[in-house]
Amino acid sequence: YGNFIDDLRVYVRGGTGGMGYPRLGGEGGRGGDVWFVARERTTLKSIRERYPQKRFIAGTGANSSVKALKGEKGKDCEVHVPPGISVLCDDGTQIGELNAAGERFLAARGGLGGSLATNFLPCKGQRRIVHLDLKLIADVGLVGFPNAGKSSLLSKISHAKPEIANYAFTTVQPELGKIMYADYKQISVADLPGLIEGAHANKGMGHKFLKHVERTKQLLLVVDISGFQLSIKTRFRTAFETILLLTKELELYKEELLTKPALLAINKMDLPCAKDNLSELIKQLQNPQDFLHLLQEEMIPANTLEFKDIIPISTYTGEGIEELKARIRKCIDEEAEQENEEYRKKKLLLLQTSV
Repeated sequence: YGNFIDDLRVYVRGGTGGMGYPRLGGEGGRGGDVWFVARERTTLKSIRERYPQKRFIAGTGANSSVKALKGEKGKDCEVHVPPGISVLCDDGTQIGELNAAGERFLAARGGLGGSLATNFLPCKGQRRIVHLDLKLIADVGLVGFPNAGKSSLLSKISHAKPEIANYAFTTVQPELGKIMYADYKQISVADLPGLIEGAHANKGMGHKFLKHVERTKQLLLVVDISGFQLSIKTRFRTAFETILLLTKELELYKEELLTKPALLAINKMDLPCAKDNLSELIKQLQNPQDFLHLLQEEMIPANTLEFKDIIPISTYTGEGIEELKARIRKCIDEEAEQENEEYRKKKLLLLQTSV
């Protein structure tokens, strides 16, 4: 991923409590806590650069004394992290997540101060190693094999300036762009590194790519109408086979990904034969069962993706780009409306049951 970091392993330790005061029954202060706080414009890379040791330790509680029988609590340690973070234990179990700026997560609790119950001896704070796992949060995730034109599309529909070249794997780190509409609505789009066959098994950028798809609200598959071939050693794939293979990769990684709303952008419509290829592809997509024999058994997905819309485009000439932006907007708005409707129904149900 080059300079982009989406996983950071850190050590956290709550502060030790303060000493109790046996003669007067004084109680030591509690140790400070370690908190992760989500904050905009923070990156895991900046955390690693600022704290190369990657150790976060909270302050020790104050000892009890004649002047202050109840010792003061130790200083908390706050670590600013980017929104979209999952907090995982060393064994991979998720213990928390921070999705929006301002959210807080208690990473390590401070130890209790010395008191009668502990024979006036302080307790140590909680200590553990945790992984900060970042998943980009975007409205739309661009999904496609290398060279399908995802970076070109992102530069056409948004203000992002991704690197674009005529070779596979131009995108080595996720790019985020925003589509701006005339009424000032903004929709964020993530261009994610190109999938390859076998990505679900962590080939290429495998899981590093696929985990970012989980957080997007909808998928936009970008497919080259003339087909795709990664290298001389690999097989040539038609546009129809490409769609099935992309579906298979998503399904093998996590079946729920196929339940997301999806749009299909057929790119490079400026090429000769594109019109004929498109009518052939539409025919195949209308009755996929009739054409599955073209693929090997293990490449056929159990479920096919239902596309809300199929939009032919050309990032070279600009054909279909405005229509695509309008369809993305429509799809996002419909989804939001549906969520609001479900929320209203739940509220109504709660009111009825509480009466």
